[in-house]
Amino acid sequence: MVQIGYTIMTEQAGPRELVDHVVRAEEAGFDFSVTSDHYFPWLRSQGHSPYAWSVLGAAAQATSRIPLMTYVTCPTFRYHPAVVAQKAATVQLLSQGRFRLGLGSGENLNERVVGGGWPSVDVRHEMLEEAVHIIRELFAGGHVTHRGTHFDVESARLWDLPDEPPPIGIAVSGERSCALAGRLADLVIATEPKPGLLDAFDRHGGAGKPRVGQLPVCYDPVRDTAVKRAHAQFRWFGSGWKVNAELPHPDSFESATQFVTQDDVADSIPCGDDPEDFVAAVRPYAEAGFTEIALVQIGGESQPDYLDWSAKTLLPALRDALD
Repeated sequence: MVQIGYTIMTEQAGPRELVDHVVRAEEAGFDFSVTSDHYFPWLRSQGHSPYAWSVLGAAAQATSRIPLMTYVTCPTFRYHPAVVAQKAATVQLLSQGRFRLGLGSGENLNERVVGGGWPSVDVRHEMLEEAVHIIRELFAGGHVTHRGTHFDVESARLWDLPDEPPPIGIAVSGERSCALAGRLADLVIATEPKPGLLDAFDRHGGAGKPRVGQLPVCYDPVRDTAVKRAHAQFRWFGSGWKVNAELPHPDSFESATQFVTQDDVADSIPCGDDPEDFVAAVRPYAEAGFTEIALVQIGGESQPDYLDWSAKTLLPALRDALD
């Protein structure tokens, strides 16, 4: 059966609210959760961006069953991979084995804040590959010294290691990232239901590994209200990651999406309260071969109502349709 997940969306709520949301998601019956890891929101209208790893630590203590996962962390600019390894090991211990470390090559929006420029995608993939090797070495225990093309590590060691290190997922959007994920990841991450991505992942060694997708939805009893909210906060989504990864500031996303209409958004994001619309949006991910699908409910203040509706209506409808 396809598992249905909840997204802790750090761009649209404060840290205490986010922890409350994932507690309620666990109570509602979601199978797993993921969290974004940003320094900026995509649009000013979203209005938030607390530190995801503090939220994860609190969520690990406030919940008891629901798995946690970064979706995704960039381990190459804002964070050094040795620090990411320490954070991930700690959250795995706090959550008693419920954590997975999702990694990606990053977005200019978040990583530029520490300076150093924004290299080409080829260089970013090189950096990600080197970072994954460092993280895995540290997960294995012992002291790690590394002199690499992009990173140095000086006799580092993780003193608090879980019995089972967190599985590592890698986000993909094309052939090269699929090759990287197939060789190095325990699972693959994607935000588009493209079978070709999963085929490429399989060709490069990913066959049989979990594949986690994600898509935005916007529940509201009044469909027009949902469409307006989705347009105000999520109209950037349709630009694709090749564009989104390059834009440096929320104002850049405002400019890039100024001609996106409410109808455009409504055509790509299920809005309203008809569960069949949501099922129809999720189905292509299941048909493409995703084993787990995380939903992003748009709008921080709408989460409680969405979670109540999910428990009563949406999750049963999805499970009936995808079983």
